Amino acid sequence: MELVSLTLTGLRDALYRGETTSVAATQAMLDRIVAHDNTIRSYLTVTDELALEQAAAADHRRAAGEDTPLLGVPVAVKDMLCLAGAPTTAGSKILEGFIPPYSAFAVDRLVEAGAVILGKTNTDEFAMGSSTENSAYFTTRNPWDPERVPGGSSGGSAAAVAAGLAYGALGTDTGGSVRQPASFCGLVGLRPTYGRVSRWGVIAFASSLDQVGPFGRRAADAAALLSVVAGYDPRDSTSLDAPVPDYEAALTGDIRGLRVGVPREYFIEGIEPEVEAAVRAAIDDLAALGAEIIDVSLPHTRYGLPVYYLIAPAEASANLARYDGTRFGPRVAGADMIDTVRQTRALFGPETKRRIMLGTYALSAGYYDEYYGRALKVRSLIREDFRRVFESVDVIAAPTSPTTAFRIGDRAGDPLSMYLADIFTLPLNLSASCGLSVPCGFDSQGLPIGLQLIGDTLQEALILNVAHAYEQVKPWHRRLPVAPAEALD
Repeated sequence: MELVSLTLTGLRDALYRGETTSVAATQAMLDRIVAHDNTIRSYLTVTDELALEQAAAADHRRAAGEDTPLLGVPVAVKDMLCLAGAPTTAGSKILEGFIPPYSAFAVDRLVEAGAVILGKTNTDEFAMGSSTENSAYFTTRNPWDPERVPGGSSGGSAAAVAAGLAYGALGTDTGGSVRQPASFCGLVGLRPTYGRVSRWGVIAFASSLDQVGPFGRRAADAAALLSVVAGYDPRDSTSLDAPVPDYEAALTGDIRGLRVGVPREYFIEGIEPEVEAAVRAAIDDLAALGAEIIDVSLPHTRYGLPVYYLIAPAEASANLARYDGTRFGPRVAGADMIDTVRQTRALFGPETKRRIMLGTYALSAGYYDEYYGRALKVRSLIREDFRRVFESVDVIAAPTSPTTAFRIGDRAGDPLSMYLADIFTLPLNLSASCGLSVPCGFDSQGLPIGLQLIGDTLQEALILNVAHAYEQVKPWHRRLPVAPAEALD
């Protein structure tokens, strides 16, 4: 059996049937990380000893007759999520050397389900970026073309799964940071409804927008991971106390009669022609599967980018104020207290500083109502757009990103151009809906293209089933950039 070619659910089933062991699968992943991650650079920390211990324990438990949802399956975790006893940096020098004594809720859920934690993946500093070029440590590369970015900020997790260096992974999505890298790397990446997965133990960027989400090679992988990490957590005041459905059981592949809305605002000037063609072809495929295609409008979408870049930096400036050399993070001694704070906060990278300053300005006494207060009002209008559209359709279909993966360095000196990479994903986060990206083709350079499927609040099962149905007729997810070329099981 070629272990590295298996999907997450394929490996899980092979383990259940006794065709392989967790130790064998984990060692195969670790060997592959050694062989390939010097090029891809998806991991900040590889927890090889922990992984092998967990794998051996999983095999022992299985031999004793136990079975749990992810027993023995090796996965990776974005470095925004705490893992007890392992370095957790949020991609920043200001947290270098921090080893939390606890794990995030989502990580605890993975461990309870029997998953093996391979390590912590690279991220833009404090999840602020669209390319993983803003990591304080190194840039992660796209497995489809190492000269290109994997997307961000969860680019490390996406690249690890795409390169066959993990069977699945967790990321965080504040403005598209799971869906956009999933699109760039040819994966299924899911952003659940806000509050569906607890943020406890997740290093904060923008508290009203952050949400943990899974990466997998196919919809079934994302469903399996979401089934484990979703759920109520009383330690998180924003956690939703709602039943968790069986997401895998919902993957029937039947979408006959489903109403799919296509928003005209998502097909705009600037979208690459090959991206638009692939997405429209995918929508036609949904129609061929029995869905009804309906033109819809989300008129306040054009305000999504400016609204996001007022609200998110404002929340970031408040969240990151704690890293001052006194309360959290390292302390760089200065001549006096002010100098100590100044030198300590100089450890932040340029993009993080830019957003802190922007957010602080937007919250300042003379400008709060003009900027932050007005952004909150427009956010309500964006939410109302989605609420109104979901009265007439079940799912919204649109591009995930206006382009395929761009070259490393191409947008590094142009923040606005970088921010535009998330123009189609930002409105969803402002609306608190759920969404995913599923591969829907490749451009002429062999780079993946993503179809974004957006669902109403707590409709993750529905959008996963639409993605699953699409995979049955257009199996783009079977193409691999680095792993063996044979079809996935």
